[in-house]
Amino acid sequence: MKRLPRGVGVLAIVSIAVLYLPLVAVMALSFNATRHGQSWGGFTWSWYAKLFNNEAVLNAATNSAIVAVTSTSLATVIGTLLAIGLRRLPLGRWGRTSADVIINLPTVTPDILLAAALVVAYGIFRSVVAHFSPESKFFDPGLTTLIIGHVTFQVSFVAVVVGARLKAIGNEQFEAARDLFASTWGVWRRIILPQLAPGIVGGALLAFTLSLDDFVVSFFISGPSSTTLPVLIYASVKRGVTPEIHALSTLIVALTMIAILSIAILNRPRMTKE
Repeated sequence: MKRLPRGVGVLAIVSIAVLYLPLVAVMALSFNATRHGQSWGGFTWSWYAKLFNNEAVLNAATNSAIVAVTSTSLATVIGTLLAIGLRRLPLGRWGRTSADVIINLPTVTPDILLAAALVVAYGIFRSVVAHFSPESKFFDPGLTTLIIGHVTFQVSFVAVVVGARLKAIGNEQFEAARDLFASTWGVWRRIILPQLAPGIVGGALLAFTLSLDDFVVSFFISGPSSTTLPVLIYASVKRGVTPEIHALSTLIVALTMIAILSIAILNRPRMTKE
C-alpha cells in the first residue's frame, strides 16, 4: 500500500487539534480553582458542586431532559413509520426521488429558517385556537411548543437513518419469508424489526443529541419558564463566562460524545463466524 505524503498526516493532526483543543481547554478550566483568568490555581471539583446547587441550571436541565426524551420518542416512532411507508410504497423512480428530497430537505435547512417558520406557524395556530377557545394557551411559548418544534427537525434524521438501514436489508428476505407462508406481521416481528433495531436506536440517539444541543430553535420558541440548557448557557456567556458554565459545557460535551459513540457502536458492521 502506497504511503500518504507526510503533509497529509500533519494536516490531519492540525485539523483535529483545531476541532478539539477548545473543548479540552473548557474541560480544563472547569477543574481550575481560579475563578477569573487563565492561570492554573489547582484542581477542584467545587464548580461542579456549585453547578448542581444552582436552581436555574437544574430547572434548565430538567426542561432539556423533558423536551429531549419526549420529542425523541415521538420523532422515533413517526420517523420509523415514515421510512417504512416510503420504502414499501410503489412510488416509482420520480416519486421516490421526490420523497427523498422532501425527507432530506429539513436536514440541510438552516436552523434560523426553521425557527422563524415555527414562530410564524405558532402565531397562526394561536390565532385559530383563540377563535374557538380564547382561554386556551396550548401554542403559547413553553414546553409543548418546544417539543413540537424539535420533532419537526428530528423526524427527518430518524427517517434517513432508518431508511438507509431498510435499504441495506432489502426486499429479498421479506419476499422469501412470505413465500414460506409467513404472515406479514410475523415477517416484521421475527425478521425485519430485529435487523432494523440498530438503525432505529441509532436514529433515536442522533435525534436525542440534536434536541439536547439545539439552541436556535429553542431560543425562538421557548418561554420564560421553559429555558433549556443551551439557551441558559448563551444568556450566561453574555454576562461573562464563569467556571460553572465551563463545568456545564463539559457535561454536555461528555453526554454528546457518549451518544455519538453509542451510535457508532450500534451501526458498525457485525462480524459473523463462518
